[in-house]
Amino acid sequence: MPDKRKHRGAAPGDDKLFSKAQEAMLATAVDHLSWLFDHGYAENASLKLVGDRFSLLSRQRTAIRRCAAPQAAVKRRIERQLSTEDIAGKTLHVDGFNLLTTIEVALSRGVLFLGRDQAIRDMASMHGSYRKVQETLPAFDLIASFVSKLGLAGIHWYFDKPVSNAGRLSGILRDHATTHEWGCPLEVSVVPDPDRTLIDQSEPTVSADRLILDEGPRWFNLAHKLVESLPDLWLLDLSKTHAQDVVIKNN
Repeated sequence: MPDKRKHRGAAPGDDKLFSKAQEAMLATAVDHLSWLFDHGYAENASLKLVGDRFSLLSRQRTAIRRCAAPQAAVKRRIERQLSTEDIAGKTLHVDGFNLLTTIEVALSRGVLFLGRDQAIRDMASMHGSYRKVQETLPAFDLIASFVSKLGLAGIHWYFDKPVSNAGRLSGILRDHATTHEWGCPLEVSVVPDPDRTLIDQSEPTVSADRLILDEGPRWFNLAHKLVESLPDLWLLDLSKTHAQDVVIKNN
C-alpha cells in the first residue's frame, strides 16, 4: 500500500502508550534492560524478559530498546559528545535520515525519547522508502537556522542509497541550500552504507545510531539542541530510572 502520510507524527494509540503517566515505568524498563545488557544477556531474550515483566506492547518495546545501552557504552558516548565550541571550524558529517526524521517528528508533535546516552530518538520507520511530509522543509529551515550560527567549515549530509526517494530528497536539500543561509558550504551524498561512511570519518558526526556513536568519531548532539526549545515538545525522559514511582503489573 502506498505511503500517503502527510506528517511524521504520532501513530494511533501513542497518546496512551507514551503518555506522561507512562514515563516512569518506561524509564525503569530501560534501566532493567540496560542492566541485562551490562551482564551479557542476549538482546532479544532481554527485551522479551523486560517487555513481559512490564506488560509492554510492541511500540513500547521498540522505544525502550532504542533508549537502552550498557553503562560502559553510555559513559563512552557522553564523554565523546562535543560542545558547540568544539565543532567551530569543523565539518559536520550528518546521518541524514536519522536527523531529518527526528526533527520532522518533533515538528509533527510526535513522541520523542531521551535515551541513557542523552541522544534523542523517535519511533519513525521508513521501511525502505522515504516520503516527504509537510514538516520536511520546515525541518530543513530549523536545522539551517541553527547550523548557520555554529561557525562550521562545512556540513555534509549522507542519505541511504537503498532507501527509495533518497536521490529526490538530496535534490530537495540542495535546492534548499540555494535559497537559505546555512553559514557554510553544504554537500549532499547518497551512499550505499551511511553508517560505515560516518564511522570512517575523522571529523564530528551527527547521529543517534548506536553503531555510529560506538564506533565512529566524536559526535555532536544536534537533534537534542534543535528540539529542546520547540514549543509543545512531546519528549519522554527515559535516561534515568524512576523505580520508586513504578508498580510492576503481575501477569
